[in-house]
Amino acid sequence: MTAVFWEIDNAPRDYAWGEIDGVAHVRGTAPTGLREAELWLGAHPAAPSRVLGDAPWQTLDEWERAAGVRLPFLLKILCAAEPLSLQAHPSTAQAQEGFARENELGIPVDAPNRNYRDPNSKPEMIVALNDGFEALCGFRPIADVQSDLEALSAAIGPDHGSALQAWSELLADADGIRSAFLWLLSGDERIAPLVAAVTEVGAADDRFAVLRPIAQAHPGDPGILGALMLQHVTLRAGEALWLPAGNIHAYLRGSGIELMGPSDNVLRGGLTPKHIDTDELGRVLDAREGGDPRLDASPAGDGIRVFRPGAPDDAPGFVLYECTSAGELDLAGAAVALCTEGAFSLSSGDATIDVPRGRAVLIARAARVHVEGEGRLFFAAGA
Repeated sequence: MTAVFWEIDNAPRDYAWGEIDGVAHVRGTAPTGLREAELWLGAHPAAPSRVLGDAPWQTLDEWERAAGVRLPFLLKILCAAEPLSLQAHPSTAQAQEGFARENELGIPVDAPNRNYRDPNSKPEMIVALNDGFEALCGFRPIADVQSDLEALSAAIGPDHGSALQAWSELLADADGIRSAFLWLLSGDERIAPLVAAVTEVGAADDRFAVLRPIAQAHPGDPGILGALMLQHVTLRAGEALWLPAGNIHAYLRGSGIELMGPSDNVLRGGLTPKHIDTDELGRVLDAREGGDPRLDASPAGDGIRVFRPGAPDDAPGFVLYECTSAGELDLAGAAVALCTEGAFSLSSGDATIDVPRGRAVLIARAARVHVEGEGRLFFAAGA
């Protein structure tokens, strides 16, 4: 029978928004002096994790094919020094329809203007590893946005009155959030001058301080205005966000453990040089106002709590356990464990493996896993 535990690893992804030595800081490894944005732990074909030791497979995608299973998640370390793009992800039904539609149109799967690269949803959750993790997540109440527009009107003066009035009037429509947000991305000739004026106000007025790092990283981008419509959330270490299908979001700064569906379907809405399809974004966008995007953890035994996201119409198929001391987990299928603090030992039957800080492990099949140690150990598993 195949062994239960296998050590896995991967190389950090060097996206432009990443933190210098970010992944190394989380793992407690030697600094490289390089920009480290993400570490992928899973079987995603773009960067499958390596299986270490005397394994019959070299990578987790090879293991998936040999085992006849598919991990329903991708686990990541994420370290952001600058804001990521504003983005939303489709539901499973939307992804299936969009993928088939773009196939029929003959758009290559790897084309830069392709929206749907697979027929899967991409729900996401993230647990902050440090105090002060910041994100934009979901839309603010319309009344709060209107209040900000009034303050901007007073600060900017009459030169941009037409643009602010158009924005305000769109917000008052029946589908005002969607209409107003998409108008900001429309290329209307009034948008660029308004971005410049709002950026100038934000540099001096603490009411709009959230715009400063965004404008510095993406000067002139209309997503700066879009950020005014979004909830600004600051997490303490151990707090989490849940980002279901249609949720518009952007991480601003901080390190976290991210768990998501293993999909590449992203509809962008600004703060990026990449392809933006405003019409398609409008189709998937959840344009409801308000709502707390935080995801609370529930006790799951001694020293263990579980983040169990869900949505009535598009359940994600994964959960995230966090262990801080000894305990026991019953895993219904394959899982991935990652230690970010302290040191642990895992055992199942006669099999054992040490998991010190920075190490990641594949649990290759359903198992009752006994956990010993103290610190912070995450398990990504199927729901």
